[in-house]
Amino acid sequence: MTAQAMLDQFCRAVERREGATVAALFTPDGVYHDVFYGSFVGRAKVAELIDDWFYRDAEAFRWDMVDPVSDGRLLYARYRFSYRSLLPEAQGARAMFQGVAILRLQDGLIAEYSEVAETAPAFVQMGFAPERVARIAAKQGAALQALPEWQRHLA
Repeated sequence: MTAQAMLDQFCRAVERREGATVAALFTPDGVYHDVFYGSFVGRAKVAELIDDWFYRDAEAFRWDMVDPVSDGRLLYARYRFSYRSLLPEAQGARAMFQGVAILRLQDGLIAEYSEVAETAPAFVQMGFAPERVARIAAKQGAALQALPEWQRHLA
């Protein structure tokens, strides 16, 4: 399967609420690091993330991944992601994000998915109070500082 075909299958399955289809693209112990919900390990948990967590708070997902670049071990792609928020304060607003997906591959499957996303504009689109946006940004900053690769920057 080509990188673009894998990404298209991934995105369309999320849009159709087919967590098992997304999970089948992962290794049995694959990890999905979601920018909002955290890390989900193993196919059952990846399917749960899509079917239960994503669709608990949102609907009408749209996801496009474009311009994939891969060496067979790593796959990077730009993405556009949106949904209609079900959170009360959002009042049905469409939240829109752009970012970069980073996939570590093993034997043609996803061993690890992570992303770098522009989240602040979506929080504003959903009507989050400035204090809430600041708390979320602080949490994201703390998570970055906790990563081993950032320790040199903190010294």
